[in-house]
Amino acid sequence: MKSKFVIIGVLAVIALTYSCASQRKLAAIRSGDPAASLVLGNDVYIPEVKEVKTLRDTLRIKDDDGTELILMKAILDEDSGEMVATETLEAAKVTARFRNIAERHGLVDLAFQIIVPAAMQDSKWQLRFYPDMYMLGDVERLEPVVITGNSYRKAQLRGYQQYERFLSRIVSDTTRFVNVRALEIFLKRNIPLLYAFKTDSTFVSDEQFYTMYGVSEQEAIDHYTNKIAKSINERRKDKMDEMYRKYVKVPIVTEGIRLDTVMVSRTGDFIYNYVQTIATRPRLRKVDIVLSGDIYESDRRLYEIPESEPLTFYISSVSGLTDQTERYMTKIIERHADANTTSNIDFKVGKSNIDLEMGNNRRELGRIRRTLAALLENETYLLDSIIVTASASPEGRESLNSRLSRARSESISRYLDEQIKVLQDSLDRNRSVVYDESGRRVRAERVRIPFINRSKGENWDRLDILVDQDTYLTEGDKSRYDLLRRVPDLDGRDALLGRERFYQYLRDELYPRLRTVAFDFHMHRKDMVKDTIHTTVLDSTYMRGVNALLNMDYDGALALLQPYEDFNTAIAYMGLDRDWSAMQILSQQKQTAPVNYLMAILYARTGDEQEAVSRYLQACRQDASYIHRGNLDPEISQLIKAYKLNGYDGEEVPPADY
Repeated sequence: MKSKFVIIGVLAVIALTYSCASQRKLAAIRSGDPAASLVLGNDVYIPEVKEVKTLRDTLRIKDDDGTELILMKAILDEDSGEMVATETLEAAKVTARFRNIAERHGLVDLAFQIIVPAAMQDSKWQLRFYPDMYMLGDVERLEPVVITGNSYRKAQLRGYQQYERFLSRIVSDTTRFVNVRALEIFLKRNIPLLYAFKTDSTFVSDEQFYTMYGVSEQEAIDHYTNKIAKSINERRKDKMDEMYRKYVKVPIVTEGIRLDTVMVSRTGDFIYNYVQTIATRPRLRKVDIVLSGDIYESDRRLYEIPESEPLTFYISSVSGLTDQTERYMTKIIERHADANTTSNIDFKVGKSNIDLEMGNNRRELGRIRRTLAALLENETYLLDSIIVTASASPEGRESLNSRLSRARSESISRYLDEQIKVLQDSLDRNRSVVYDESGRRVRAERVRIPFINRSKGENWDRLDILVDQDTYLTEGDKSRYDLLRRVPDLDGRDALLGRERFYQYLRDELYPRLRTVAFDFHMHRKDMVKDTIHTTVLDSTYMRGVNALLNMDYDGALALLQPYEDFNTAIAYMGLDRDWSAMQILSQQKQTAPVNYLMAILYARTGDEQEAVSRYLQACRQDASYIHRGNLDPEISQLIKAYKLNGYDGEEVPPADY
């Protein structure tokens, strides 16, 4: 008995000691002890060599005047005090609070590290870290990172185990509460016929059961059910949610969490490499990442971790180099313009007067009226004349059909002439009132629009098309039609067709579609005297391509800009990593500062550092703004650091606005 109390006492002392250690650790964190600080990004040295690179000693670059420059990848020799080229070890050590990142295909990767010092870790704690992303005035919370202490996770699992034990006491099969043996004895003694159903597969409805024995099946079962046990079971069901909250104080969450890892050892710093891919957008030049968090013990928050200093990502995009100069093209403007349409107007056989109630006449003439209204209201053109050409179907004499089609053309012209007068009256009412110097109202001058009437006669050309496209006529019918179509005499041709079995189909279905009226509207530009003028207009297709570039829609930009093969076309290729095509275009361009700068990026991508440095320095001499731009593009900034270009002294500075 004594040994038992000794063990309990020892465990209590250990628990108290452990609790005191946690309290001291928490107090240190609250006091801002640097050992307990939270670091965002690669700001502490990680004792791990990523890779070893043998670097080329020198680059030989010729200046514009032919002077040879020798650039070295160098370090300071402690013995001689000179800069010497050397092999270097690149370790994962970064001290800057910003980075330059490149956009590719409209996407950028924000890569940073969440580093948790060992002094912040405790087996009884759960650390929850929340990265917040700030860009263009908006803030978005990224997926949290959770670091769970071993004891904390064990307590979580114990809660689940306790809840599972509670659930195991809930009976899902309610027949277990029925005293089946007692029920069978009762039935066997009192209702033997019912008991006989035990081994009978015959279906007996509840109504039959009740009629035969005066008691329902459910009533019989309820009588032999342990109501107390069933009631207890129901209460357990009702308390499922309550017991879940009691036992599982902090559920294990996996949805929407970037990482949840269990820390067993507290001997070292915890480092998590966090990569967030985002779609870039116009005007997005930088993104800030700020980290905050909480320390929890069970369901109680012990400490709110304050926000870290922001880690800033400066976004480089070749779309930012887009030449936004407006591009113009020469356009020839004609004084005269034409428009035309065709309408099917039905006439009674041998008649030329218009019947609005016949066929689709009202709808067709309404469409022509709307066309006239649009032309009369047009701000650019004036309507000069309207040619109305009517055609007829072949039945009857050809000479009569020619005169009839002309009469129909004249009938439609008279109808539309009246419609034009109505439309002009409506336009006059809607125009603003204008007065001359004497105060008299100035009325708009009306110009009579002449109608030119023409007759096309029998419309055999259209009948050829209709017969060829018809699905009712057989191939034999069509061959017979083609043979008779060669008869030169039109009246004789129709007479021969009248003997064919398919002639009635032609007259009923196809001939009405030959009575068409064609309208040709002739117009001229207002206030234009010459027949043609040459003018420059904005090349809208090209400017849409430029806008697509600015929005980093490189596929869309290339589809529009590819025929131009200019500077912006090269940028579209570069945005799609089609570097060879971009270089082919740029090599044909005048070697301006923007062209040289893009060529420097392309040569850096292909590994030709010597040519890349030469092009970059040339761009800087042509335009000093590229000195700062180079700090933004990773391909160029690596060259600046490696060869100490433009006075680089090893100190990281944010890229200047360009």
